[in-house]
Amino acid sequence: MNIETTDSTDTFSDDAFQLVAQNEQFIIINKMPGISFHTENEVLGIVERVKSAMGVSELYPVHRLDKITSGLLVLARTPEANRAISTLFRERRVDKYYLAVSDRKPSKKQGMIKGDMVRSRRSMWKLSKTLENPAITQFFSTSLVSGKRLFLVKPKTGKTHQIRVALNSVGAPVLGDPLYNTDSMKVASRGYLHAYAIRFNLAGTDYCFVSEPTVGALFTSPAFKQAIKQYAEPWLLAWPKTNV
Repeated sequence: MNIETTDSTDTFSDDAFQLVAQNEQFIIINKMPGISFHTENEVLGIVERVKSAMGVSELYPVHRLDKITSGLLVLARTPEANRAISTLFRERRVDKYYLAVSDRKPSKKQGMIKGDMVRSRRSMWKLSKTLENPAITQFFSTSLVSGKRLFLVKPKTGKTHQIRVALNSVGAPVLGDPLYNTDSMKVASRGYLHAYAIRFNLAGTDYCFVSEPTVGALFTSPAFKQAIKQYAEPWLLAWPKTNV
């Protein structure tokens, strides 16, 4: 089967996104941080902005990214592609990899985080010890600079705020997170969470897309460029077993 890869070298971009790849079935973009998924107060959300910028009349979001999160987003171009790709996500046949930075020391440097997510105060969630319908997150981490740690995260499920809650549960909330690490917003230029890589098979073709973050002092630093080398092909790493 054919494998398609990208490093976000396409020249099309605007202030909200960069075009990573497109074909008759889908468009892949690199969303910038701070861009809402939905239209808010007459400010267009990311899907509408892509449609407007690219002159596309129909686009179907098959998954979502939080406002603070940058990175790879898949948008289906037809109802048929929407159904097919949405099924892949629902059946957990899409591998997703995220990068995050925290200014806190985690209780463990790698492993699996598993538990039910329950609502907390405001718009927050927290992880419980019950396992009725658990969020499952695998991760590795490495030192970035003094007082900062880089995380490579692979969510096996797709819950709201899953990665942000998972890292918070091990004492390492995302740097610049306005809900789970409010103190760090005073010094962070952005929320340091990025959808880094995605892989799936659609109609017999294997697709693989990788996009490094382009915004944020820590995400563009020489230390990051060095640290990310060990995560260049995240699907090849020995991820913790999940039995899912």
